[in-house]
Amino acid sequence: MKILVSIISLIAFLLVALPAPLYKFGIMELGTAMTGLRFGLFVGIAALVLLAIQVIFKRKTVSLASAAIAVIFSAIAIALPLGMMNNAKSVPPIHDISTDLVNPPEFVAIAPLRADAPNPAEYAGVETAEQQRTAYPDLQTLTYSQSQPELVEASKKTIENLGWELVNTDGDKGIIEATDTTTWFGFKDDVVVRVTDNSGERLVDIRSKSRIGKSDMGKNAARIHSFIEELDSMLAK
Repeated sequence: MKILVSIISLIAFLLVALPAPLYKFGIMELGTAMTGLRFGLFVGIAALVLLAIQVIFKRKTVSLASAAIAVIFSAIAIALPLGMMNNAKSVPPIHDISTDLVNPPEFVAIAPLRADAPNPAEYAGVETAEQQRTAYPDLQTLTYSQSQPELVEASKKTIENLGWELVNTDGDKGIIEATDTTTWFGFKDDVVVRVTDNSGERLVDIRSKSRIGKSDMGKNAARIHSFIEELDSMLAK
């Protein structure tokens, strides 16, 4: 019984620990990886049930070390998928976020890089904009007093500090494009920053869009927030 519980808890752990890196390195399809996470959740629950049965009916066969390892592996197998599911439920099922919902910044140099992506480079549309207004009302166009060249350079530095890959800079048009690769699954999400002159002030808009997936689980909005915080911190120095 002890060996069975240990094996099942290990399987549960591997089912949630391996899919992301296997997908990231092109060994596993995304659908298969997500299925593995779901199975890991159920197998983790099964391992805890079997451990409980062992403790109740075969207490003498239980060792503290093996039980602790089984609980840790099972808890991870349950917590990771549940955390992802709860996160997905807490945000709208959208993957294209912009501070300007009327005239979102357009991808230029990045557009060809998204040619084969399930999510096209074009803005997702009115329905997405409406859901964003409800979920992230604070994401709006930013206003700065610095010059356009200063803001372009500050945006490039911000991208560097955040560890994103700089793809394109067009100082004349005030456009900066970059790609951020997520750590766990290796998803590639694209960002475009637009700096516009508006009389005595400069308007800065940021757009972040996932290449794959219907819902980004809040990642694009969080990315824009991170950019704004880093940019404001830099400009305040």
